[in-house]
Amino acid sequence: MSQLFFPYAKQSISEEDRWATAEALKSEWITRGPLVQEFEKTLAHYCQVPYAVAFNSGTSALMAAYFAAQLASVDRVISTPNTFIATIGAALNKQSRLQLIDIERSTGNLHLISLKKHLHCTASRGRPFIVPVHFSGLALNMAALDHQICHPDTVVIEDAAHALGSYYPTGEKVGSCAYSDLTIFSFHPAKTLTTGEGGMVTTKDAALYHRLQMYRDNGIEREVPYLKQQAVAGYYEVQNITGNFHLTSFQAALGLSQFQRLESFIAKRRQLVKRYRQNLKDISHVKLFTDAQDHYTAFHLFVVQVDFSAYRTTRAAVMERLKERGIGTQVHYIPLYHHPVLARHEEEKAQYPEMEHYYREALSLPLYVDLTENDVDTICEVFMNTLRNK
Repeated sequence: MSQLFFPYAKQSISEEDRWATAEALKSEWITRGPLVQEFEKTLAHYCQVPYAVAFNSGTSALMAAYFAAQLASVDRVISTPNTFIATIGAALNKQSRLQLIDIERSTGNLHLISLKKHLHCTASRGRPFIVPVHFSGLALNMAALDHQICHPDTVVIEDAAHALGSYYPTGEKVGSCAYSDLTIFSFHPAKTLTTGEGGMVTTKDAALYHRLQMYRDNGIEREVPYLKQQAVAGYYEVQNITGNFHLTSFQAALGLSQFQRLESFIAKRRQLVKRYRQNLKDISHVKLFTDAQDHYTAFHLFVVQVDFSAYRTTRAAVMERLKERGIGTQVHYIPLYHHPVLARHEEEKAQYPEMEHYYREALSLPLYVDLTENDVDTICEVFMNTLRNK
């Protein structure tokens, strides 16, 4: 019998999910159709926001959000180095000025005090785009961020790829756009709810909603108020070169089926995080994120920060030994400025002491719905024995 293996993340697919997807494949519509619209309306209602647009990935959702807000090369994009490249990919393609802000090690999120120092009320040209990431599901205090904004044309795009179902400290649900122009979600299999691949953008702004729809559909315009020429039957205009970023009907069917279990998914992940905390709370040289937000966080990751040098080992050695013992781990994230695509920012790493310290110690342990508390106990025991070289 092969050894049981715990990956760092894993989707949970039920028989109901399989049935819903199979039924969608029998439908007249297998690309974007009524089921996609139903999925959008369901997420919009859940997030307490009027508009939601589905995309084929979280990455394309981010690209669409920047497009909808009309990011230009003269604009300044302010974000965190502790994220996946998709968060700032569109900004790099536009050659907009990128400004990364150091993080808080207690949450992995953008440090608001550091952000304040970089927000100026006057600028020679362009607009500030602030793109916070709700890392691992822990929601940034968006009310506090909003209070710091002084430029009247500031655009805020929340990267909530990790945070479907989380709440802000002030009580609003992530995705409500209470303090932002747009919010994006991801439905990758590692996330709380999956459509295989997929994403969503929520907004309260009708004009942004219209541009999101245009971006998804090859930059095509069909609506009379926006056409350059007189409308006749069958007429449409390509007003921008974007691409085809549609979510399929069978993906939406999977998403709608998964949505029925979303609250139970969130509750189970909180239960597992609580178990991890119980097992690891008194372990020397191991730090956990704050527990102050546990009651309103929909957890995506469980990250530990380990002083590997205190155990006379390295993260790479620990990851390899854990893999041999049936436990998958991951690093979230390699700082953006360490990647070759941002080589010119590498020399600036002294500006990010908290990110550098966090990166040396960060390790994501398994967290997914099908784990049991006994599984977490096993993972923690093997993890600590590995650190102690037992």
